[in-house]
Amino acid sequence: MRRHPRRGEAGREVSEAPSERGASERGAEVGRRIGVGLMYGLWKPRVLGAWRVPASGPVILAVNHSHNVDGPMVMGVAPRPTHFLIKKEAFIGPLGSFLHGIGQLKVDRSVADRMAITRAVDVLEQGGVLGIFPEGTRGEGDFASLRAGLAYFAVRGGAPIVPVAVLGSTDRPGRLIKQLPPLRSRVDVVFGDPFAAGDGSGRRTRKALDEATVRIQERLTAHLENARRLTGR
Repeated sequence: MRRHPRRGEAGREVSEAPSERGASERGAEVGRRIGVGLMYGLWKPRVLGAWRVPASGPVILAVNHSHNVDGPMVMGVAPRPTHFLIKKEAFIGPLGSFLHGIGQLKVDRSVADRMAITRAVDVLEQGGVLGIFPEGTRGEGDFASLRAGLAYFAVRGGAPIVPVAVLGSTDRPGRLIKQLPPLRSRVDVVFGDPFAAGDGSGRRTRKALDEATVRIQERLTAHLENARRLTGR
């Protein structure tokens, strides 16, 4: 969402800080290109079903989250530039400036972060790709516990959800850097069929969002099971 420039005492425009600007599509494309180089340079991604991501229009990538590398991996192999909602704790110092620069969205998970919500909806209204870890935090990566945020964005933004399963990032620690998968190891990224979260009524009541969350969890869990069968993970 484009905001009116603020003005100083003399009527001069005051530039916004990077954290106050909306997500940049150009920045996200730069981030995608950086991700391509890093992910394919450090590991061996095997990407299945990327053609299922709609070529245009708003879409949400719902990604399981078991390792810190999962987000950058999807950013690098997805066919379109992606704006991920990322916890505010990551936006510190130079890394924070870098994440803002490549179009990523800071979110405070401890509150209803209205600024993050607005910017995420803006991405969808502008026909972009929003990346979400629906479990809210890194865990088993099995979609067992979903937050309602994904349902809200899908229903509010009228965007289809594409389930994404990242498998193999936690198989074993690396020798040089134990916090990362072993260099040149294979990581599978499986994109599923897009689906609508709502019931077609357009309702955004608490009951409607709760029902949508149940439908989403069923679809994401089924996709993860299918991805494991396809990849043998």
